Formats: sequence, structure tokens, C-alpha cells
Amino acid sequence: MNASLPETPAGPAPLRLLIAAPRGFCAGVDRAIEIVERSIERYGAPVYVRHEIVHNRFVVDGLKAKGAVFVEELDQVPDGAPVVFSAHGVPKAVPQTATERGLDWLDATCPLVSKVHRQAERQVEAGRHILFIGHKGHPEVIGTMGQVPEGAITLVETVEDVAALTFGQEAPLAFLTQTTLSVDDTAEIVSALRTRFPQIAGPKAEDICYATSNRQAAVKAIAERCQLLLVIGAPNSSNSLRLVEVAERLGTPSRLIQRASEIEPSWLDGVETLGLTAGASAPEVLVREVVSRINELRPVSEETVTTAEEKMVFKLPRQLVD
Repeated sequence: MNASLPETPAGPAPLRLLIAAPRGFCAGVDRAIEIVERSIERYGAPVYVRHEIVHNRFVVDGLKAKGAVFVEELDQVPDGAPVVFSAHGVPKAVPQTATERGLDWLDATCPLVSKVHRQAERQVEAGRHILFIGHKGHPEVIGTMGQVPEGAITLVETVEDVAALTFGQEAPLAFLTQTTLSVDDTAEIVSALRTRFPQIAGPKAEDICYATSNRQAAVKAIAERCQLLLVIGAPNSSNSLRLVEVAERLGTPSRLIQRASEIEPSWLDGVETLGLTAGASAPEVLVREVVSRINELRPVSEETVTTAEEKMVFKLPRQLVD
């Protein structure tokens, strides 16, 4: 028996488990997965998917088993085959190429990402250069930059990047943001942009999506009550990584895991209250898998802490509802 755990005459005391809500799948992820599943039903297997439909290996493997084939580029898709574009969005040239090749294509881009794409087009049409707050190399950033002519967007990742910009104070500028960023970090960068460029145009409503904001707020509600927070998500999932950062910024150690099998028993040494959440690409079945694994290690007293109710639903592409 581990002496560092609180004990009762019957053994280790129950571990208090605070489960954040909202957590897990958002409306954009639900829609993207349903698009792939319905495409397989409609066209038959295989249906090709350009890039991971969402950043979650469990979800991707499940869709592979149903007949989805994941590829990196369109030239890997055979002529005449159906292809789905991922929830993160793609450069404008991708659907253009698919159309030129006569491919049946469906766009699973999250509608909130598509909204940023349209904003980018409008700002460029208005003669403004866009300062895009995001993470270099992320598929959403690549997709958004690909909506406008090359050179029309400058990527800004940090407050230090703002200081290094060489635009004049009167330059026609606008800013937009990736939808899965840290709310707090983004607010700092936007503040720095507005201070440096008072005339800069911005979106009427925040680009960071409701699901990202809600999941970060839910972590803030439980983090300071925990000795450790577990975040279920992929290492290439921006919104999941941000949840880890939110907890650690509040002084709570946090670990990103993809499956319950990654949990080390030693992580729970000295832990009386454990927090648990899941990124927007992680299904609830993985949350329950993690709870079961923790139960094997310590008796668990489970409590859900709800900070918001989500009722958002996005429509499917017309081809799948006719």
C-alpha cells in the first residue's frame, strides 16, 4: 500500500474525481464524423478523407474500420472516388482541384472555421492586410491562409511577434484568429495589436469558437480544486493542448493522454482530488474508459462540474440530406 495516499481502515480513501462539463465532442466534430459515415453509406466504401477528419486516433481508426481511407493529398485519391475534406478546413485550391478532376467532394470544414475564411476574403477585398493569430503549421492556419492571395496574411503567434511587425501605424490592417486558441493568450495578443495599431479592424464577434472557450472555462472552474488534471486528447490537437496550458497556468499539474492505458499509477500518489476533461475531438467513450481505469487504481467519488450547456447543431452538406 502506498503510504503517500490518504488511508482509511479499509485502505486508500476514495479519490475525488471532478469531471468538467462541457467536454469532448463539439458540434463541428459531430458534423464532420457524420459526414464521413453518411458518405460511406451513400457512396459505399472506400470514401477518401484528406487529412485526419479530426485530431483523434480512436475516431480515425473507427472510421477506417467502416471504410474511410485517409490520405494527405488529393493526388492519392483515385479518379471517380468520393473525398471528404477535414473539419479544420483546406486552402481554396483543394476543392478547385477536386472539381477539375471530377471528384465527388464533400466539405466537412467546421462552419465556425468557414466563417473565418469568409472574413479573410472580405478583409482582403477591403484592401486590408491580415494579421492572423494562430499556430504555424496547424491545418486550420494553412486552410485560412489558402483562402486569399499569397502574401495577404502575416502569421502572429506571440506578443513578441506583434512587437516585431514592420507595418506603419496607419497601414490598413485587420486581425483574425484561429478558432482553437487560448482565450487568455489571444486576448493579450489582440490587446498588443490594438495598442500598436489603433486603426486595426477586427471581427465583430470573437473567432475563438464557443466549444474552445467553454472547455477552457470548465477547466478553470475545477483546476484550482485539483492536485492533477488529466486531459484526453491528441498531441496534435490545438484545443486539447490549450486545456493543459490553462490548468498549468493556474498552478495545477496537467497531463495530456490519448487512452486510459497511458495512466501511470504513480500519478495518483498523494492526489486527493483529480480533474478530468476531454478536448473537442475526444469521444465520451474515452472519458468513461479513463474513469474505469482510475477506478481500478483507487475507489472513486465522481462529480460532474457543469459551467455551460451546449445545444449547437450544424447542418450537413446538401448532398447528404437530399
